[in-house]
Amino acid sequence: MEFEKELDVYLRARSTLMCVVSFEEERVIDCIKSVCEASKPARALTVWDHADYAATIVGGGGSDFGSVKDALTILEAIDKANGDRVFVLKDFHQCWKGQDKVVRKLRNLARKLKFTKKTIIITMPASQIPEELRDDVLVLEFPSPGFEDLSEILEGLAKTPGLRVDLTREGREKVVRSALGLSANQAQRVFAKAIVSDGVLDDRDIGLINAEKKQIIRASGALEFFAPSETIDDVGGLEVLKQWLRMREEDFSQAARDYGIPEPKGLLLIGIPGTGKSLTAKMIAGLWRLPLIRLDVGALFGGLVGQSEENTRRALQLAETVSPCLLWIDEIEKGLAYGGGDSGTSSRVFSSILTWMQEKAKPVFVVATANDVGSLPPELQRPGRFDQAFFLDLPAEVERRQIFEVHIRKRKRPVADYGLDRLAKASAGYVGAEIEQAVIDAMHIGYYDPNSRRRDFTTEDILEALKGRVRMSESQREAIGILRQWLSDGRALSASFPEVKQAQAQMVPLLDLPSRN
Repeated sequence: MEFEKELDVYLRARSTLMCVVSFEEERVIDCIKSVCEASKPARALTVWDHADYAATIVGGGGSDFGSVKDALTILEAIDKANGDRVFVLKDFHQCWKGQDKVVRKLRNLARKLKFTKKTIIITMPASQIPEELRDDVLVLEFPSPGFEDLSEILEGLAKTPGLRVDLTREGREKVVRSALGLSANQAQRVFAKAIVSDGVLDDRDIGLINAEKKQIIRASGALEFFAPSETIDDVGGLEVLKQWLRMREEDFSQAARDYGIPEPKGLLLIGIPGTGKSLTAKMIAGLWRLPLIRLDVGALFGGLVGQSEENTRRALQLAETVSPCLLWIDEIEKGLAYGGGDSGTSSRVFSSILTWMQEKAKPVFVVATANDVGSLPPELQRPGRFDQAFFLDLPAEVERRQIFEVHIRKRKRPVADYGLDRLAKASAGYVGAEIEQAVIDAMHIGYYDPNSRRRDFTTEDILEALKGRVRMSESQREAIGILRQWLSDGRALSASFPEVKQAQAQMVPLLDLPSRN
């Protein structure tokens, strides 16, 4: 409805050339038709494409366009037409490729029609506007189907003879919300598959819908959907960060809106690899019970002019459609190689993401992780982009003990059977990922022990596994020093300890690590 209102305003304002970007051509045409029919008097509407040619679907007087078969001729016919009329040219971007005369004629028409009541609307799946037309064309983004649209699709399926929909009011809402982010056609196919799979659509099909949605979003190229699975108990340490998250657990609720609390914007997580940044992103989704979408920034870049910007726009629009959700941008400094000698493409993509982060109106919480803070452009760190920046250091002894406990418990072993204090002391300088791998290596030692095959792994096995690993604190010594300087400069908070001095006191000394021999 908002799009229809916006379109009606532009038509009444005599906007002569518009481009509507969407894969859902059928919904776009229906929307334009509704606007034309609702006008007083109704606007005539003629639709043309280079395969089936012209058809007038609202009003009359369209007989002159039926035999028009090429792009230049249809533009000439529009020029000669009379009255208050809208012309929809479907996939017209395919007609101006390499056709300078078509682009020139369209420019002439865009200016000439200002003195008439005629408007040209071009529909296309992606914004591919020639440079010559950028000042003349108004580009509109057609929104993906919202909750009400998907509800109508579900209601239509429910009325189909032979199909059963057995949903309570709550169940119906859950099913529809699980389909947010899909196009109308995709949602209809997913709903139909759920019904056909067992003869009925009910609460049990939400998992199937989420699985289909995951595949569809992944097929978009730059996004990957994760169902919330990690819990706050799956992450050892990081108590300050956990407390920060617990205090904002209900920030997306209507009660928080009524109280006046703004929706949170996002977090910047800084630290060397293996300290739990990616795990934290998954944990937030589980804690807040929100879908998690990972943005692969590298996949945004395409070979065609304007393709990267279009991919970025489409990915961010999809994230907003699925909202409230978490958008996880992993290793953001690698994907946004600022000024990377690519004719400014990476700069434009970076600028698009920054502008969206600052101005987004939908509840999308951004979780960005970074390993190399030296590569982060200043614009990313400006206040307002993120609610907070947290530094994830090498885990302190108390945190290493918790991490060992998490991974031993995850392997379904009694935690009391292991010397957690000994393990915590012996693992100074190891990150969480290395501790997890040491537990896995210890399991192999016990499983393949030639003296007692498949025996249970022990504390001694874990200690032995630790000795065989090169610590991240050794290979990343310089990087850790730079990151810790960020903490000392007050540019980030410690994820583990509330005060800078306390955090610094708990830091594992890089120059005095215990021997592994």
